Amino acid sequence: MAQADVMRAAAGLTESKDAYIPNLNFGSSLGYSYGFPLGEPSVFNVSSQSLLFTFSQPDYIRSARAAVRSAEFSLKDAREQVILDASLDYIQLDKAQQTLAALDQEKQYADKLVSIEEDRVLAGVENRIELTKAKLTAAQIDLKRIHARNDAEMVRQQLAHLTGLPATSFVTNPNSIPSTPQSPFTLEENQPTAMQNAGVQAAQANAKSKLYVAFGDSRQIFRPQLYAGGNYSLFAKFNNYNEFYQHFQYNNFDIGVSIKVTLFDASLKARERRSAADAAHAAAQADQARNAASEQISQLQKSVTELTAQQRVAQLQAELAQEQLDAIDTQLNNGSGSPNGPVLTPKDEQQARIQERQRYEDVLDANYAVLRAELSLMRSTGSIEDWAKSGPQ
Repeated sequence: MAQADVMRAAAGLTESKDAYIPNLNFGSSLGYSYGFPLGEPSVFNVSSQSLLFTFSQPDYIRSARAAVRSAEFSLKDAREQVILDASLDYIQLDKAQQTLAALDQEKQYADKLVSIEEDRVLAGVENRIELTKAKLTAAQIDLKRIHARNDAEMVRQQLAHLTGLPATSFVTNPNSIPSTPQSPFTLEENQPTAMQNAGVQAAQANAKSKLYVAFGDSRQIFRPQLYAGGNYSLFAKFNNYNEFYQHFQYNNFDIGVSIKVTLFDASLKARERRSAADAAHAAAQADQARNAASEQISQLQKSVTELTAQQRVAQLQAELAQEQLDAIDTQLNNGSGSPNGPVLTPKDEQQARIQERQRYEDVLDANYAVLRAELSLMRSTGSIEDWAKSGPQ
C-alpha cells in the first residue's frame, strides 16, 4: 500500500508538470444544415492547448514534490515496521523453541519427581500432600508447554503472512540474529533522534506539501494566467457555407495566446480558506508526530534500562540455581563432608533441576524483553533497517 502511495504521488508530480505540455485533441462535428449554417460543422478538427504561465502552478509543483517525499518516507516507515514485526516474530519463535526444549527437560524431571514421591508415599516416609504438589508441578509444566507450542504456531502463521512462505518452513538459528548496539541512546538525544523517525519526516513533508498548496491557492485572484492554443478544422462542403460567406474556405487554422485575470471567484476564495486550514492541520499533525516520537523514544530508553536490570537479576538467579544444582549433585555423589549437614535425597535433586530450568526460562523471557525494547527503540530512531542488514556478529 505504501509503494502504491509513492506511485500515486509520483504520478501527481508528473501531472502538475505536464500542465505545460500541449495536449492534442481530435474530433468531428459532422451534421446537416438547411439555410444559414449554424455552428461549425467540420469534417474533423484538431486542437491543442497548454499552460504558459500562472503564479500558482510552480507552487503546485513544489507541493507535488513534497508529497512524493512524504510518500517515500511513509514507505520507509512501513518497511521499518515490517522489519520490526518480522524480526520480533522470528526472535520470538526462536525463544519459543528454546523454551519448549527446556520445558521438555523440565517435564522429564517433574515426572521423575512424581515417581519418587509415589515410592516415598508407598514406603510411608512421605505424606500424600507432597505427591500432590509434585503432580501439580508436572501439570503446570504441561500447561506451559501447551502455551509455548500455541505461541510458536501463532508466530509461524504471522511470519507466513509477512513473508509469503509456508508456516512449516521456518527453522530458526540464534546465531543469525544480529547483535544490538552495546550502549543505548542517551536521554539528551531525544530531539535529534526523533527527527530521524520516518513517520515524523513523512508528516513534516506532508505539512510542507499542504503549505505549498495553500500558497498557490492564495495567488489565484488578481494575477494573470496565460494559455497557448491552436486549432485546425476542415469544414464540410455540404453545409452551404460558400453560399452565405464571400470568402469561405475549407481549411481553417488559428493559433494564439489566451490571457485571463480573475477579479472575483467565490469558489476560489473558499478553496483558499480550505487549503489554508489543511495546511494548519498538517503542521499541527507534524508537531504532534514529532512530540509523540520523542516521548516514545524517552519511554523506550527508560524501558531498556529497567529491562536490562531485570535481565541481570534473571541471569544471576539462573547462575545461583545452577550452582545449587551442582552442589546437590556433588553431595549426592560424594557426601556433604559434614556429619551434621542436611541429608539430601533424589527428590531434592529433581526439584533443583526443575528450578534450574525455570530460571533458564526466565532468562529467555528477560533476554527477549530487552531485545524487543531495543529493536522498538531502533525502529523509533530509524536505524532498525541498518541493524537488520548488519548480519550476525
